[in-house]
Amino acid sequence: MEIALNAGLTVLGIVMLCFGGHYLVEGGVRIARRFRISSFIIGMTVVAYGTSTPELAASIAAAGQHTQLILGNVVGSNISNIGMVIGISAILVPLVVQKTTVRKEVPIMIGVSLLLIVLSLDNGISQWEGGLLIAGLIVFTVYIYKSAKKQRDNSNLENTEKSTRKSNLGRAISLVALGVGLLGAGAILTVDNAVVIAESFGVTERIIGLTIIAIGTSLPELITSVIAIRKGHHDIGIGTIIGSNIYNVLMIIGVAGAIGGIVVVSEVFIDYAVMIGFSVVLLIVMKTGLITRPMGVGLVAAFAAYLGWLLFLS
Repeated sequence: MEIALNAGLTVLGIVMLCFGGHYLVEGGVRIARRFRISSFIIGMTVVAYGTSTPELAASIAAAGQHTQLILGNVVGSNISNIGMVIGISAILVPLVVQKTTVRKEVPIMIGVSLLLIVLSLDNGISQWEGGLLIAGLIVFTVYIYKSAKKQRDNSNLENTEKSTRKSNLGRAISLVALGVGLLGAGAILTVDNAVVIAESFGVTERIIGLTIIAIGTSLPELITSVIAIRKGHHDIGIGTIIGSNIYNVLMIIGVAGAIGGIVVVSEVFIDYAVMIGFSVVLLIVMKTGLITRPMGVGLVAAFAAYLGWLLFLS
C-alpha cells in the first residue's frame, strides 16, 4: 500500500512538473513577445530554457545526495528528446530542417555531450567543473541571441509587434510564478518518492532517472514541440529540442555539480554512448533537410529498444 502511495505521488509530481513547465514556457513566451523577441530566439532560449526547468528542478532536489538520479535524468532526457519527442513529432508531421541548425546547433549539442564525457572520465564532476559548464551556458546563450538576432526578418518583427500590443505583462509574470511554484513542489514529490520506489524494488537510481523521471520531465518538450510543429512553427519545435539538450548538460549538470559535485559510476558511460549515438544519427538524418515519417518511426523504435534493454537486460 505504501509503495502504491509513493507511485501515485511520483506521478503527481511528474504531472506538476509538466504543468509547471507549460506555465513557465507560456509566461516566458509572452514576456519575450512583449519585448519583441523573434520566434527563433523564443524557441532556442525562452522555450528551451522553460522546457528544461522540470529536469533542473528535479536535479536540484536531488543534488548532493542522489547524484545518479541527476545524471540519469539528464542523459535519459536527452535521449528521450531525440528518440521520443523528435520521433513522434516527425511521425505526425515531417519536419523541415534549417541548414544553419545542421551546421551549427546540432554539432554544438554533440560537442557539449562529448565535453560531459570528458569531465566524467575521473568518475566525478567537481564543483569547479560544474562552474565551467555554467560558464559554457552563458557563452552559448549569448551566441544564440546574437545569431538569432541577425536572422530576424521584417515579417517576424511585424508579427511580434502585433503580439506585443495584445500581451499582458502582469499575466505573463503570474504564469511564470505559477510555473516556478509547481516545478519546485513537483520536483520534491518526484525525486523523494522515486527514490523510495527504487530502494524498495532494488532498482538503481540511475535506471529510475533514465526511465521514469527522464521520460516524465521530457513531456513538456514533447507537448511544446508537437503544438509548435502542428502550427507550422518548425523553428520553435526543433529549436526547443536542440536547445533543451544543450541546456540539460550545461545548466542542469552545471548547477547540480556546482552545488555539491556529482559521482559518476562506470555504467553511465554506456548511456553516454547511446546519447552520442542518437545525436549523431539525428545529425545524419537532418542533413537531408527533412525528417520524414519513416525516419520518425525509426527514432521511436530505437528509443523503445533502448528502454527495453534498460528495464530487462541491464
